[in-house]
Amino acid sequence: MTKSPAKGHSLKWRLVRRFLALQAAILSLLVVLVIGALYMGGHLFNFESEDVTIEALKTAVERKADGGLILRTTPALETLRTEVPDLWFIVRDRQGHTLVEGMPPSHFARIGDALDGVGNARLGWNLGDPPRASALIRWVNGAAGEIQIATGPGANAPLSWLVKAVLIVFMSFVLPALVIMGLVTIIATPIVVRRALVGLGEVADQAEQIDIDRQGTRLSTDSVPSEVSPLVAAVNRALQRLDEGHARHKRFLGDAAHELRTPIAILQTRLESLPESAQRARLLEDVARLAVMAEQLLDLQRIEHNPDDFARLDLVAMSRRVAADLAPLAIASGYHLAFEAEAEPVAAWGDEAALERVLANLVQNAIEHGGRSGTITITVGRERTIEVADEGPGIPSEQRSRIFEPFFRLAPRERGAGLGLHLVEAIIRLHAGDVVVLDSSSTGARFRITLPPPAA
Repeated sequence: MTKSPAKGHSLKWRLVRRFLALQAAILSLLVVLVIGALYMGGHLFNFESEDVTIEALKTAVERKADGGLILRTTPALETLRTEVPDLWFIVRDRQGHTLVEGMPPSHFARIGDALDGVGNARLGWNLGDPPRASALIRWVNGAAGEIQIATGPGANAPLSWLVKAVLIVFMSFVLPALVIMGLVTIIATPIVVRRALVGLGEVADQAEQIDIDRQGTRLSTDSVPSEVSPLVAAVNRALQRLDEGHARHKRFLGDAAHELRTPIAILQTRLESLPESAQRARLLEDVARLAVMAEQLLDLQRIEHNPDDFARLDLVAMSRRVAADLAPLAIASGYHLAFEAEAEPVAAWGDEAALERVLANLVQNAIEHGGRSGTITITVGRERTIEVADEGPGIPSEQRSRIFEPFFRLAPRERGAGLGLHLVEAIIRLHAGDVVVLDSSSTGARFRITLPPPAA
């Protein structure tokens, strides 16, 4: 069973978190810079506001008995006079009563009469003009009723006012901006990341096609971002090294198989000269298996390098020859060897010598594991199938998926290297065919080879 890869971190959500953190850091830095500028300019703890004067005068200005205006000294007004030496203000009502304190600038002395219909006005100058005094004129309701107050800056606003103003600015501008930026980041970042990495999907599809039988496959770097190209290039270099190592490995196996043919043939000749015995029969089985394995390795090399050498062949004639060649070995090992054909001829397409050795390997496998009794049956089907069945103990169902793995053996101390069935599968796969283990009609193991139809 293929194990699903561990789920890694999400790039898009990591970017979202980092963008949000960056935005918060930038806003925090901006606030720090503003506070620093206010502090360096002396305005952080000396925040002047005309509103302080207006709030103090609302309760200090009262009415006389004749309806005129009178200024009563209050603690707030007394503090204001102490803190602002050049304090000035003009108080008037709609009946024309006036109170003046300090030295109002001449250009503000009578301007209140012209602003009777204006509830609130801030008066100042254009940027670049010579420094001049500014003023705030506002109609308010106080102890004397409705009055107009004109005054200049100078009074220090309470810290609570500054905090309130900062909160208002934060709630009105900074927080909405942060929320909008956060929403835009959360929505836009996944879209941007998905579009930026769309080429990786194509590369992943190419990587899924990489297989040991498809040498020379490389991942394309045309559709991936330049930041990911070094990784794809490194994977391609790794694939190049794997291809080179695989080629060296295949050459070594081919050379080794070629070199083994002579000593195996000599060993087989010497064993055949020994007197008849059960031990001689077993040794001849092992040597025959070695010979077939060496030939299969050479077949594998030849087919991989010259797949165009395939030709039309008759599976019935080929299987009959293999049965005739291996009949003496099977009989000497205690078996009956049967051959059946559902039709004749049965045409297929492939390398006849390699397929002969594949079938010989399966028959020898049955001789080795069939229990030394019963019948080994070779059956050729009309749909280009070849079955080899024995009456031995069979193959446990939980191990059938592994028997074609290299070096796998049903029993740890079993004779052989565990390569025979792997080579069978490799050769059949190069023929675009299939080899499987099926349930036997009685006991024993049953292998089925299925080959594609012959070329037209």
